[in-house]
Amino acid sequence: MIKQNLPYFVPTFLSLSFFCISAFSQTNWPSWRGPEGNSVSYDKSLPTSWSEKENIAWKVPISGDGASSPCIWENSIFLTSQDGEKLIGLKFDLKTGTNSWSKELGSGETIRDPLKGKPGDQRRRQKFHKLHNLASPSPVTNGKKVVFLFGNGDLACTDFNGNTIWKKNLQKEQGTFTIWWGYSNSPFIHENIVICTVMQDSLGDLEGEKAQSFLIAYDLDSGKEVWKTLRKTVATAESCDSYTTPIYHKAANQNQIIVMGGNQLDAYDPKTGKQLWKKEGLNGGRTITGPTIHENTVFATRGMRGPLVALKLDNSSGLPSSENYSWEFSKNTPDSCCPVALNGLVFTISDNGFAQCLDSTNGTIYWNERLGGDYKSSPIACNGKVYFTNLEGVSTIVEANKTFKIVNKNSIGEGVIASPAISFNHLFLRTRKSLVCIGVPF
Repeated sequence: MIKQNLPYFVPTFLSLSFFCISAFSQTNWPSWRGPEGNSVSYDKSLPTSWSEKENIAWKVPISGDGASSPCIWENSIFLTSQDGEKLIGLKFDLKTGTNSWSKELGSGETIRDPLKGKPGDQRRRQKFHKLHNLASPSPVTNGKKVVFLFGNGDLACTDFNGNTIWKKNLQKEQGTFTIWWGYSNSPFIHENIVICTVMQDSLGDLEGEKAQSFLIAYDLDSGKEVWKTLRKTVATAESCDSYTTPIYHKAANQNQIIVMGGNQLDAYDPKTGKQLWKKEGLNGGRTITGPTIHENTVFATRGMRGPLVALKLDNSSGLPSSENYSWEFSKNTPDSCCPVALNGLVFTISDNGFAQCLDSTNGTIYWNERLGGDYKSSPIACNGKVYFTNLEGVSTIVEANKTFKIVNKNSIGEGVIASPAISFNHLFLRTRKSLVCIGVPF
């Protein structure tokens, strides 16, 4: 179903500047969802065929468990894991898979209760869904430093040799997390600051102390707070929760980061934290799937499998306007997996395995096919193809065009919840047991 005339945005800040992320090499995968935060790689020779033993450059075991994705810079791969109560940052050699170092950066308990909601005062602290733990946020690097974040709020910055530059804990400094199913938002780096988002139950309908949702930025060199911005929405209870990571957007005159959650899509200046615009009324519920951007259009799914929304931004200002064309589509939308866009097309995968291809300009659906299995990993696009990986570790590769065509189906033989990474024409999969490099040996 396609609808037009979505709720109007509210501009709140119009001072404009210029943003550039071109310093990121296309061969690196420095953060969650890659160099541009959109799950797209520009490599030209990514493998399309593999098995448990074929076309595997290397495979190494990972102690503990986690749902974080690898971040990659040149010959270094970084990852997080939780082993018991130990929260670990790891570095691997890209060419050999050798574990260069493993460092305990924090400690914490993954609190799990029966999934029966959160009555009363249980809402005053987080508990974790059975599918993930404290090692869900993905690390991020700028090529010199690496930032690791964990679900209990432990935040650490190291150099490439594993030396700790600074550490802190978001809960101790900013207040107890009230997120219903476990903090998992990934940090990201802009210039010389690292930005973290916390979007959580406000407790507004309960007696006593309330909780805040916010964005916060720290200096990469010192860990000193640079800015903090409260993120105010009209959402209540679990609808406040968002497990998404912001995305960068570069307009001609504006630097901005775009955030989805709390029934709201909005943007902020990464240098100051000032809100630039917001679009309210995107009601759905708690939000897991993050936004993506393609050709100056933001694509975001309302929470709880709500409609996929398209919002056109002005090329110069980066602001939406009432004249810009927008659409939404409500069939088989994802609950967890982020959309990916390529060549004027948007591709999604629902948690129960329905893959779709939509026209990015008007929401026309070209195909809707069930791939098999359940999905939590976000799809990636590379060299005219889209890669979908399910919980059993089966990757279905389809052509990125209006006609549905499967290129190949490959199984790694281990469960996968983390999203893949791409670097140097190799695919990197973090399974529940291993880190796997797919492609010819280096």
